[in-house]
This record gives sequence, structure tokens and C-alpha cells, in this order.
Amino acid sequence: MDKNPDMALWTGRDDNDGQQRWHQQISPLLKTDQRPGIAILGIASDEGVKRNQGRIGAAAGPDAIREKLANQAYHLNRPIYDAGNLDCKRKNLESMQEEQAILVQSLLQQNHFPLLLGGGHEIALGSFLGLERHIAPTTKAAPIGIINFDAHFDLRTADQSTSGTPFRQIAEHCQTKGLPFHYFCLGISEVANTETLFKQAEQLKVQYLKDEEINSWQLPQVEKRLAEFLAPCQAVYLSIDLDVLPAETAPGVSAPAARGLPLPLLEHLLRFIKLTAGKRLRVADIAEYNPRCDIDGRTAKVAARLGHLISRKENL
Repeated sequence: MDKNPDMALWTGRDDNDGQQRWHQQISPLLKTDQRPGIAILGIASDEGVKRNQGRIGAAAGPDAIREKLANQAYHLNRPIYDAGNLDCKRKNLESMQEEQAILVQSLLQQNHFPLLLGGGHEIALGSFLGLERHIAPTTKAAPIGIINFDAHFDLRTADQSTSGTPFRQIAEHCQTKGLPFHYFCLGISEVANTETLFKQAEQLKVQYLKDEEINSWQLPQVEKRLAEFLAPCQAVYLSIDLDVLPAETAPGVSAPAARGLPLPLLEHLLRFIKLTAGKRLRVADIAEYNPRCDIDGRTAKVAARLGHLISRKENL
């Protein structure tokens, strides 16, 4: 970790009626024996976005999301901790991804739920590797399920890590280890993915739904697909790329969506995943927030709301 948590970011309204907001509940994660809870880890990197020729600025995303989380009303029944940020020193993205994997594994070993804030979607590789090392699955084990809400497959082939390559890298890692690559991407934009990427998705047996296939009247079919995907999983990693949302909802991203998946539908599906996966949901991240491109903090507020929804325990 490159620095201790900056607790000065956690300020907000005091209602004089007890500790009712996040900034009044959160503590720095400084020890290894703290009670299990939500551990917020920032990945302050947009090196992958830069390599992918996107709009840079996402490195400032984690702290900007923290500032919106701080003033939210607290409705959780477990502790929340700030585990600080990882920075991409000297543009060495690969080294940062390895350090991220080590930290995620450590947080899981301490029985925390890692909630990672980006930063570019290059964070997906470290999130998965940390979970995979913690689970240490064998070739005969049930798969680790990857659910990604994203307008893009992020299956590109490149000479180095970028924000467009993480799930291709995960697929290659699984192949090397003899593990199943169990990946479901929801919200794919047909116009944002080339025919080559669709063919790669088919070759890798990726399950996906396009943005135009996720409407309110189609939710039963979407839920059925998700339930079938989750059924064999021993653990689940959830990733949300904010560019899956419509541009008017999330303008502060590297690649704003012309259509996107409406926020109410995304929230509905997140609740369904949490209820269906239960304790098997082990790691989550929120990626691609770019404060430079945001309007009135609109995207940061959405990211904070999603962070609250992920952190809250659902009633079974």
C-alpha cells in the first residue's frame, strides 16, 4: 500500500443523533485483527486507460468516490474500513496489479469483503487474482464466477496490460492453471465492440447480454440466465464498469455510453445477484470513474450509491 488511509476525506453532515453517516462509522484499516467488515481499497490508476487511448483522469477516482460515500446515511450492519490507495508508481501497471492481488488476498484472509474503487478497469486483473489465490481452486473445483456490468468485453489482445485487456488476461491465466473461465458480461454495446471481440467472446465461451437485451420486461429471462450462471460457482467476483450506465447518468467515465443500462435495472440485478450468490460473493470493484469528465459530481454520487448497495446485506 502506498500510503495510509487519508481519513480527512471522510467528512460530512453531523445530525447530532448518533453515528448515522459513513464518515462517522468508518475506521482506518491498520491492524490484522480488526473485526471483519467492508474494506475499501482505492486503485488510483489510469495508466491502463492511457494505454488504451481513453480519457485519462480516473486515477483521482477513488478519493472522489470516498468524498461522496462519506456523507451517505449509514444502514450497514457490519464495520467499514478504509484500506488506503494503491498508486501506479512510475507507470508500472503490472507491478501494481501484482501488489493489488496480494492485498486482496490478504483482506480475504482477514475475512473482510474487499470493495475496490477505481481507477481504470485494469483493476479487474488484481481483483480476480487475489480471489483466486485465496480460494486456491483445483482443476476439478467449481468455477469462480466473474460477473461484469460493462459496455465492453475488455477481452482485447495487447502487448501489455490496459483497461481493455483484463478479462482476456484472466482467461489466459485460467487456461495456464487448468481452471474454467466462467465469465458473464451484462450491458454489452454492439457498436462499442468489434466483430473480432464478439468472436473472441464466443471462442472463450463468454456469456453476455447486450444493453438492448436488458429491459424491464425482460428481467425474468435475465434473472434465469444469472441464476444458471451462478449455480455452479464456489465464489463470485463482481465488477461494475460505470460506462455501462447511460451517459446522462454517468458522464464521468472514459467512454460514455450512448444507450447504456438504466440505473434502476442495474440496481435490481445487483440485488438479485447478492441474494442468489449470498456468501459466495467475495470481492467487488467499481471501475472507470473519471472526475475530470464528471458533471456536478453526478457519476461519483452514482458510484457511491452502488458502493452502498454492494456493502449492504440483503434480507434472504
